[in-house]
Amino acid sequence: MPQPPLANPAPNSSATATATNTRTPLGRAEWVATAIDTLAEQGIDGLRIEALARRCGVTKGSFYWHFRDRRDLAEAVLAEWQAGRLADLNHPANVSADEAQTLLRDIVDRYATRRNRRGMAIELAIRDWARRDELAAAVVEAVDHARLEGARHLLLRCGVPASQAKTCSLLFYAYTFGQTMMLCDGYDDDISDLRRQVAQKLIAP
Repeated sequence: MPQPPLANPAPNSSATATATNTRTPLGRAEWVATAIDTLAEQGIDGLRIEALARRCGVTKGSFYWHFRDRRDLAEAVLAEWQAGRLADLNHPANVSADEAQTLLRDIVDRYATRRNRRGMAIELAIRDWARRDELAAAVVEAVDHARLEGARHLLLRCGVPASQAKTCSLLFYAYTFGQTMMLCDGYDDDISDLRRQVAQKLIAP
């Protein structure tokens, strides 16, 4: 069986042909990871086959070993992002109230603070892409629905009444992601504590 193309040696490399042939072929997962990094930096318009190949240090032949075309890669990127976000929501069904509050605070810390710059850059790029692409929009909608349902379940475990759980879930995520759009660090002398207070008000029944 033929093998996928190997990464190109660096310019002016002194490596021998034998050493080059022992390189690990660039796999599908590496292509997807590079595409996601590029998406975070340049948006969907940055996902160009030739540019990605240069970034990976391979020829376009490596790309076509793993993907039919650019659209095939784009679909793989969406699938990877969706799987990762759904994995984040894989919480035990019967968590305690204290555990549920901790999980909800972790969500706020992950998205509403600037701790996860790369993750938020990817999130924003995916959402911008979804404004122009039906498949991307469907994936984002599915992830958002899962997030809202996950938060609703955790809020119920915290003691929020069932009649209010959906409202609180929507407010929770509106705050969580709305924070990423705001430059409000100077709004209060202790903005971190203020954020914690807001999160607690959203979580507490």
